[in-house]
Amino acid sequence: MDYNATTPVDPRVLEAMIPYFCDIFGNASSANHKYGWEAEEAVSRSRRNVADLIGASPKDIIFTAGSTEANNIAIKGVAEVYAEKGNHIITCTTEHKAIIETCQCLESKGVETTYLNVDEFGLIDLDELKNAINDRTILVTIMAANNEIGTLQPVEEIGKICREKGVLFHTDATQSVGKIPVNVESMNIDLMSISAHKFYGPKGVGALYVRSKNPRVKVSKQTHGGSQEKGIRSGTLNVPGIVGFGKACELSIAEMEIEVKKHIKYRDKIIDALTKLENVYLNGHSSKRLTNNINVSIGLLDIDLLLGEMKDIAVSTGSACTSASMAPSHVLTAIGRSDELGRSSLRVSFGRFTTEEEIDYVTEKLVATINKLRKESPVYNMAKEGII
Repeated sequence: MDYNATTPVDPRVLEAMIPYFCDIFGNASSANHKYGWEAEEAVSRSRRNVADLIGASPKDIIFTAGSTEANNIAIKGVAEVYAEKGNHIITCTTEHKAIIETCQCLESKGVETTYLNVDEFGLIDLDELKNAINDRTILVTIMAANNEIGTLQPVEEIGKICREKGVLFHTDATQSVGKIPVNVESMNIDLMSISAHKFYGPKGVGALYVRSKNPRVKVSKQTHGGSQEKGIRSGTLNVPGIVGFGKACELSIAEMEIEVKKHIKYRDKIIDALTKLENVYLNGHSSKRLTNNINVSIGLLDIDLLLGEMKDIAVSTGSACTSASMAPSHVLTAIGRSDELGRSSLRVSFGRFTTEEEIDYVTEKLVATINKLRKESPVYNMAKEGII
């Protein structure tokens, strides 16, 4: 129940990858023999698969080690190339740390960043975005779907505003690509980060989409030492990983529509059961959210006690990238949750291999365990009686 952290590799993905470890082991940059040609052909095929999933051209796909690297290349690469035009970037307060910390790195070098606020559901204000854009703005970077609370930003509208203002638009689409429809053309996306392991591909491989026309987008080299990936991201390509990435994209194209319907049913079943309990609050938008994400704050309950009672279920108390921190999630703070509710949040996420029986088991156990712990809690009972 922690699929937003990572997903299992689909067996069909693994099957596609296996030959490229031992049998077809060539370097995709080796242009003088069949081993290199076979590897390069596999990379090209996967590049087409990635492009097909997002409505892009294969030549606009740059393979990376994942979304964190893609985010860094996009933001730093644009800041360097377009420095003469301006030094202003716009993002928002609920972005992934890979965006926020990259912007902070650039701030130390003189780049100005505007952090848009979000409402109680985690949505930005489009008028605030319009007003924040000025003649020095070179990039807007807003994530498509929040990794913690699942809220879906109005990506198409953001892209339209950026296009009208002549500003580049990058979106961290790590949580949305492969799960819900994403199209870079209809959404006016200029740069987009993707990670294979979020939708049944292998870890350690992802991509950055960089638009090549209407408008042509330029990013500077961030890794030097070769000419791979248009020189933007040098280094020997991870052929088995890229093959798996491409297969995962192919499967998502074929199965997304069915999975979306199934996952909405699962999601709403859990949300309905939990929000019927007292002092349980849904985090994120009720409908404009990922189909497989539930995030709730459970008031007057020690979340560690809850997790201790459910050791057979893997859930998250926040982002996998920040779960070691005892501080409340910056995302929950941004949507107005108190420190107490921020520290008592629970994220449940599921996916392709989750069964309805598992959903029912988790739902029933969560409700029963919350009720049990509250019955045993002096703090909860005193609060209920108005003593504290």
